[in-house]
Amino acid sequence: MNTASASPGRVRLTLLATGIVYGDIGTSPLYTLSTIFNAGTHPVGINPMHILAVLSLIFWSLMVVVSIKYVVFIMRADNKGEGGIMALMALALRSLQARSRLRTGVMTLGILGAALFYGDSVITPAISVLSAVEGLEIASQDLKPFVIPITLVILWLLFVFQRRGTAGIGRWFGPIMVLWFVTLAILGVIGILRAPQVLQALSPVYAFDFIIESPWVGFLSLGGVVLAVTGAEALYADMGHFGRFPIQLAWFGLVLPSLVLNYFGQGALLLADPTDISNPFFRLAPAWALYALVGLATVATVIASQAVISGTFSITRQGMQLGYIPRLNVLQTSSDQQGQIFIPAINWALMLAVIALVMGFQSSAHLATAYGIAVTGTMVITSLLALIVVSRLWHVGWIKGALLIFVFLAVDMAFFGANLIKIEEGGWFPLSAALVLFVLMMTWKQGRDWLRLKLQQDALDVHAFAAALGQQTITRVAGTGVFLTGNPDGVPHALLHNLKHNKVLHEHVVVLCVRFHDVPTVPEAERLDYQVLPNEFYRLVVNFGFKDEPDIPRALYLAAAEQDLPVLPMSTSYFIGRETLIPGAASPIPLWRQKLFIGMFRNAGSVVSYFNIPPNMVVELGTQIVF
Repeated sequence: MNTASASPGRVRLTLLATGIVYGDIGTSPLYTLSTIFNAGTHPVGINPMHILAVLSLIFWSLMVVVSIKYVVFIMRADNKGEGGIMALMALALRSLQARSRLRTGVMTLGILGAALFYGDSVITPAISVLSAVEGLEIASQDLKPFVIPITLVILWLLFVFQRRGTAGIGRWFGPIMVLWFVTLAILGVIGILRAPQVLQALSPVYAFDFIIESPWVGFLSLGGVVLAVTGAEALYADMGHFGRFPIQLAWFGLVLPSLVLNYFGQGALLLADPTDISNPFFRLAPAWALYALVGLATVATVIASQAVISGTFSITRQGMQLGYIPRLNVLQTSSDQQGQIFIPAINWALMLAVIALVMGFQSSAHLATAYGIAVTGTMVITSLLALIVVSRLWHVGWIKGALLIFVFLAVDMAFFGANLIKIEEGGWFPLSAALVLFVLMMTWKQGRDWLRLKLQQDALDVHAFAAALGQQTITRVAGTGVFLTGNPDGVPHALLHNLKHNKVLHEHVVVLCVRFHDVPTVPEAERLDYQVLPNEFYRLVVNFGFKDEPDIPRALYLAAAEQDLPVLPMSTSYFIGRETLIPGAASPIPLWRQKLFIGMFRNAGSVVSYFNIPPNMVVELGTQIVF
């Protein structure tokens, strides 16, 4: 492909990336400076030196954390083109031995990072939309009572329309966000013209002097400065959708300059008139443009929220297929884009949590105190996982790897420490939510591993079983019976129960096992592992990646075409075991976690819908298992 033909495609991807990837970080100017100088129990005193110092901290945070760490470095740690905390965890696990303490630690870090991501996903829509609607207060104080109701209506509509997907309106996200960033830049230039001396803050000297002369105040200010880099994780998480280059081009070509200009414009406004601290972003705009700016800001925050919600759906599906989250009902919202999915349970849970947050905190300034801890926690975990990848997978070595990651980790830990102080002010919420989700995911993972081990210990060898059938007089009926199992080497419980109670077997028996791998997708050429066993038995292992849509009938169709597997749609029956779990004293898992796992197991989504199996072709056979 030549450069001329590739250029339009790259421009289109860059436009799309601007709309999807940068919504969160692009709406941070709405509340960052006002939070630093005017919110919480530790606001920074407003004076010219502090203004320049904070702007310097924001600028260099954008450069070090976003530009260097994420855009240049972390995006190189891709899992076959995919990014994000779950993909990075899978990449780190690949470099470690199957049974090692370090592997357990990496898995724990990854699950904790995913749990913190969910906390971030709740706060982002709440703070983004609320901060935009609060612009109405600048236009008229009479509109202040309507801010919360309008915010709640917008958020309710946002979640209600998730079911329809973004295939239709998604093409407008890019142009709208480009308009938003251009507007940020223009407003910033207008502000800078009022006090051009604000550009002195580009020097890191102001940030260093601030930290050295007022270390405690400077440390506390980091809790607000980190709001300027929220959304950095999205750059990495969305890499699989757009590729590395379009995201980098959008950042350096448009997003970074626009953000810097706007932050410095707000700083110049404060230098000229410190009383404008109540909402410096909207005070940059002339009075005649205020309502239009509120409307544009609201649309931009809705797009930012949409990107976070879609990201939550994606990471949930990844977690399900990697075995960390119970099966949930996943619906496709687009016939031609696999990534367009909708998970009802996650959507409604997010909606209730977001609405509760808005009603509980009442303002974006109060919400900002809860925001940073989830973001910085995820940043720290990303750096630690990156250390494993750099040291083991890239073969750099622990010493060189640690030296390489040390700067990033030191900055992340400083931000995280500054936000820990705000636990009482609201930081308790994302930590509590992350703790609950962490326990649930760890319980599910460990429970599934223990259940799989127990089933393998009790299972008969499928090859020996198939061979022994030749010596028995068993009625074989026409058609094919497909028995789903988690252990391809053992006889499925459903097969034994069918033989015990119905006294028959199908003419052809397929023992089918689905395996998910720590790669985004598995090519169709590598999808099937097929083996012919005695007496018309067949063993089939179907391999999927964590972004693949599991479709068993299609996998059988491929097997029939490639391996001559005797599977005809009208003569095939699917047999699924439905286990009833009973708490057991011999289990290494505590009783309370056994009961928690059993509750999650009982309420997990149907295997039938998850694997896209026609319900009228399914036979379920139950069995009891002492856990």
